[in-house]
Amino acid sequence: MDRRTDIDEQLRISRLTGYMTAGDRKAAAAEYAFFVRRYSSSVLDFVARMVGNRADAEELAQNVFVKAYKAVAQFEGRSSFLTWLIRIAYNESINHLRRRKVRWIDIDEALIADSGESDDELSTGSEERIRLLESALDDLPPDERMLVHLYYYDDKPLQEIAYIVDAEPNALAVRLHRIRKKLLIMIKNKE
Repeated sequence: MDRRTDIDEQLRISRLTGYMTAGDRKAAAAEYAFFVRRYSSSVLDFVARMVGNRADAEELAQNVFVKAYKAVAQFEGRSSFLTWLIRIAYNESINHLRRRKVRWIDIDEALIADSGESDDELSTGSEERIRLLESALDDLPPDERMLVHLYYYDDKPLQEIAYIVDAEPNALAVRLHRIRKKLLIMIKNKE
C-alpha cells in the first residue's frame, strides 16, 4: 500500500469515528462500507484458509467486520487497517476452531529437534515433492498453517505477522523454524 492510500484510509477512519461519536449511524455505516468493499475478499480468503470451510469463513468474516466496526475507535494506526482486520480475523478463526475442538497431528518436539534435517530440504523441484509439501501443509494445525502462508505465500514481514498473532518477532521466527522442521518430518513420513 502506498502513502497516498494510507492517508486516504486515515482520513476515512477519522471521519468514521467522528460520525460514530456524533451518533450519525447512517453516515458512519456509509463510510465503513468503503472498508468492507475494499477488504472483504482479503478477510474472507484469510479466514477460509484458517478454518477450511467456506460457509463458516463467510460467517466469521462478517463477524470480523462487525467487531471491527464496533472497535474502530480503538484502531491506533500502528499497522495498516487491513493488518488490524486480519488480526481480528485471526482471533475469530482461532476461537472458532477451539470451539470445534479440532484435533491435529502433534509431532514430538524432541523428534523435531533431533531430525538434523536442513531447511533446504523443503526446497523442491519435483511435482511429487510439491504435492507432499502441500499435503503436509494441509495436515498442520490452522495456526501453524496460517503462519506459513503469511510468511512464505503472502510475504508478510515478521513484525506484521507478530502483530497479527500477538507474539514477539523472535519467538515467531523460532516457531516458523520448528514448523519447517515439522513439515520435513511429515513429508518424510509420507514418502
